[in-house]
Amino acid sequence: MLNQLDETDIRILQLLQENARLTGQEIGLKLNKTTTPINNRIRSLQERGYIKKYVAVLDHEKLELDFMTFTHVQLKDHSQHSLSHFESEIIKLPEVLECYHLTGDFDFILKVTVKDRKEYHDFLMNRLFAIIAIGKVETKLVMKAAKTETALPIGKQ
Repeated sequence: MLNQLDETDIRILQLLQENARLTGQEIGLKLNKTTTPINNRIRSLQERGYIKKYVAVLDHEKLELDFMTFTHVQLKDHSQHSLSHFESEIIKLPEVLECYHLTGDFDFILKVTVKDRKEYHDFLMNRLFAIIAIGKVETKLVMKAAKTETALPIGKQ
């Protein structure tokens, strides 16, 4: 799919990843292009699914949501139904920022953010364990984030 993008499309995506509030006019100035073609390209990138949504990246510490974990989950039952049911339910929980289905010893890894250890315990006991029979949970507490990036490395090869 990347080969369907030209250099201008890639530069637009790079600029929007850095600052999604840039206007078509501001992007046009940076790329030496006029506003209308830039706006048309952005609309096309959205319609083709390259741009999923625009978001604000919040400071979790200022919002007192700085108890972050990577929670490894192994289900007791590995049937397709159980795996699908767990996935469909876990993604509804607002504490779960990311959920990945894995190979190996664990079935899923969850990135979970809550206020403190007490909230995390409540999350485990009343939310996670209520979904389906869990075989094993292993929690890794984030001590420090060395890098958190949302921008994909497109056009940097």
